[in-house]
Amino acid sequence: MNKAITEGLDFMPPAFIDGLSVWSSGDGTPGSVRYSNDPNGTLVASDQDFGPCIEIVKAASPQRLRYAGETPILPGCYLEVTARVKLISGPFPTVRISAFAGDVNGDALNGVNRSGPQISLDQYGRVYTVRAIVGSGDRTGVDMVWGTTPVYGHFGLDIEGSDGAVVRVESIEIRDMTSVFHRKLMDWVDVRDYGAIGDGITNDAAAFETADAAADGRDVIVPAGSYFLGKNITMLSRVRFEGTIVQAANHAFILRSNFDYPTYVDAFGDERIALMKALQSLFGFSDHESLNLGGRRIQLSEPIDVAAAVPAISNFGNRRAIRNGQLEATDSAGWDPEIVNSNANYSDANPLQLTNVANVASVPVGSLIEGFGVGRDVYVRARDIGAQTLTLSNPLGRAQALQTYTFTRYKYLLDFNGIQRINAFNIDDVEFLCNRRANGILLPDDGITWGIRDCWFTRPRTRAISSPGKACQGISIDRNQFIAPDDDVLVPDRNSTAFNVNANDAKIRNNRCVQFKHFCILNGGGNLIVGNHFWQLDNDADGENTAGIVFTRPSCKSTITGNYIDNMSIEMTNEHAPNGNINSAGFGKLTITGNIFTAQLVPDRFTFIKVRVRGNGWTLNGITVTDNTFKMFNGSTIDRIDELDTSFGSVNHAATRDVTFTGNSFERVRDKTENPVTISHTQTTANAAWVVLFGNYLPFGGFTLGVDGIVAHSQIETSGGTDVYDNPWVNVRHGSADNQVQVRWSTPVVGTVQVRARCDLAED
Repeated sequence: MNKAITEGLDFMPPAFIDGLSVWSSGDGTPGSVRYSNDPNGTLVASDQDFGPCIEIVKAASPQRLRYAGETPILPGCYLEVTARVKLISGPFPTVRISAFAGDVNGDALNGVNRSGPQISLDQYGRVYTVRAIVGSGDRTGVDMVWGTTPVYGHFGLDIEGSDGAVVRVESIEIRDMTSVFHRKLMDWVDVRDYGAIGDGITNDAAAFETADAAADGRDVIVPAGSYFLGKNITMLSRVRFEGTIVQAANHAFILRSNFDYPTYVDAFGDERIALMKALQSLFGFSDHESLNLGGRRIQLSEPIDVAAAVPAISNFGNRRAIRNGQLEATDSAGWDPEIVNSNANYSDANPLQLTNVANVASVPVGSLIEGFGVGRDVYVRARDIGAQTLTLSNPLGRAQALQTYTFTRYKYLLDFNGIQRINAFNIDDVEFLCNRRANGILLPDDGITWGIRDCWFTRPRTRAISSPGKACQGISIDRNQFIAPDDDVLVPDRNSTAFNVNANDAKIRNNRCVQFKHFCILNGGGNLIVGNHFWQLDNDADGENTAGIVFTRPSCKSTITGNYIDNMSIEMTNEHAPNGNINSAGFGKLTITGNIFTAQLVPDRFTFIKVRVRGNGWTLNGITVTDNTFKMFNGSTIDRIDELDTSFGSVNHAATRDVTFTGNSFERVRDKTENPVTISHTQTTANAAWVVLFGNYLPFGGFTLGVDGIVAHSQIETSGGTDVYDNPWVNVRHGSADNQVQVRWSTPVVGTVQVRARCDLAED
């Protein structure tokens, strides 16, 4: 209660000397008997102790004295009613302050205490003081707790006991004592002053709103207790909690002035409920740009289901952020994944849908799909129980027409999947301490320009960030640390992926990824991958190593620049293409430049750049690998840095376009991949057709499709020593593997030439 509310109000009744017409022997209401007409009350002009006073003869039970004026009662206002009395003659009575409580309609309000403590007058002529404090809140020292319903009172006193007692009463005083309960030096108001009960049952919502309105810049205090709020509440003032809030999940508690997670923990007393309520406010009210976790460590035994926290929201487009804290998964069954095995039909003609799904209702949306021929990180995007269909995030690839699939719905510390679309959401400086029990973040179905920055994902169960739909469009994943859960097993046996992206324009920058099976699986185009460090290692020197970056869109339109890639590779695949359908753009539109590639404890067959095709007739079109360092150490040596896997398809090398491998440096690599490549060839036996070998240099087993130039580095002469000044011509695609160049002369000659050949052709 702001003391200024009562300033300027005169609570003091008139003195008795001014007349007894405003003093009632009834309850003080209009029509009640006045002492000016009641013979049991007489004005005494002068008493040696009191001066002018009223003398009352007790003739009723109780004998009342009430001021007929309406003394206002305001929420948060505390009044002290006092009177000095003495017994003149007759039996010893008891006396107490009493009142009539009136509501806004002028009716008597029952159910409140209308009397103060009583005192006994047990000596004649002795002056006693009787007092009581009345106010809205159940505060220490308040004798008559009225709540917020009464708006006025008729105050006075009651005389109890045997009839015949004669009592004199000095003028009754009513003083504003609000300042005692709300000193001006105090920076708070108390919800109890406005009728809050705090029993966990009574709806205290109105008391909170009234206290908030009265705070006038000061804090609102919620004392010890359990306060049930039966509707949405928005607090404009800062709120400080000793007690806790009880509120239904569908009702919001919005703190506009101190919107932060620690305050919500104080408010609700439970870390998970507090985070759900804070997220509810973050999405439900426009004043809050971000939720600050206050550096708190939040232990969770089950996921934070954001859709359950904000059930009314299916699309959200305003920028929001969560920052500065730690979410930790406890060792709880709440993190156990849901696993369903089910038969379903699949057709390349309808590549984003499974049909005739057995027990489809049991398959959760957001499940990871596994089965024969299923590409990596394909998720259930939607479910139609009536039609028995599942919508997929990507085509399955080589799946059979009918087979059994495994659907695994992992549990995530932050699960946004039940919301259709969220745009421009940031998560900054948050550690996801998954403890091998939970995964990190599950994105919603759709959205754009998410940002996940400066976060730690420590030992997720299998995934740090999963996108089951298209919410990864334009995502920024910057300066995060990813710590694998399965670094204690051999690389082929690992099941961990830091994150996947299905949509375009991902920005992946300055992250550090430790020992995951895959750093990222990217199905979209337009990716910028800059300044990251990712690696893996195990103790099996002859074992397989896996890709750090996997592109599942053949024409990926991406750049990989300035990364440190250790014991991992870059892989281009079309595993999400239905039936290996040929894309006219081919495999390419990828630039790899200025990176550091290193490896140790790997077999000779290990390679850093892989192309794995499914389907026949694919082309390589636009792959640039320049100015990188490829270095092996700790005794390891590899055959080459590039690899073409044609286990499930083929490449038409004759149609290769714009493939460039230049400016790279190699250490402990036997065959140094280059294109175009310059070979020095010395012919010691006179021949009119020299064969120059390029197969160990051209990337991905390419053909020699062109020769840029031939330069003689010695005399070209016949076996007899006669100089020959021919301009030779060439046969490209020479030899059984089409990877040689035949240099043709007009006559058999010997000598040394440099030949610059290439495995690609310029665009038509």
